[in-house]
Amino acid sequence: MVQTQPADTETSLIEQAQNGDRNAFGELVRRHYQGVVLVVYRMCGDTGLAEDAAQEAFMRAWVNLASYQPKGCLRNWLYRIAINAALDVLRRKPEEKLEDEEALRMPDQEANPETALIEKEQVVLLQQAMKSLSEAARTVLILREYGRLSYQEIASVLDVPVGTVMSRLNYARNRLREIMRFYMVKTESVYA
Repeated sequence: MVQTQPADTETSLIEQAQNGDRNAFGELVRRHYQGVVLVVYRMCGDTGLAEDAAQEAFMRAWVNLASYQPKGCLRNWLYRIAINAALDVLRRKPEEKLEDEEALRMPDQEANPETALIEKEQVVLLQQAMKSLSEAARTVLILREYGRLSYQEIASVLDVPVGTVMSRLNYARNRLREIMRFYMVKTESVYA
């Protein structure tokens, strides 16, 4: 098969994929996989669920690629699909203890064992605090902090006004700060 267009630009890859070229779609997946998995992981808090949701998101993207209009950024479109897939996976999965790869890693050999333990606990507490936020607040916070999307991009992904994004982000940050402050005070009293 001879390709008539170079596959070096995202636009040409999208066009090729929309015409059924699985290799072009595979390249798009390769380019966006890490970002999608990171955003979905922050939604799910579980590596296995994040990979399942990311896989489901890319399958949905493939099925709906013909309807994609390149008026916006492909990354934003993929993030919208990924967020929805993550929420679907979370709704299907019964609530379980949170797992965090970072929290399960071996502590730095040069670090003080007490410091390593506190850092591990803080990662778990942050993950629990994130999980306690509403879906809307958590989604905006994750897209901003981990997805590195602008307010306008988040508004586009979620199909809400920019003011709503700003409001949800402010709420999420304040709520997260309150929750973490409570956890930190509680933790300090345990170690005192």
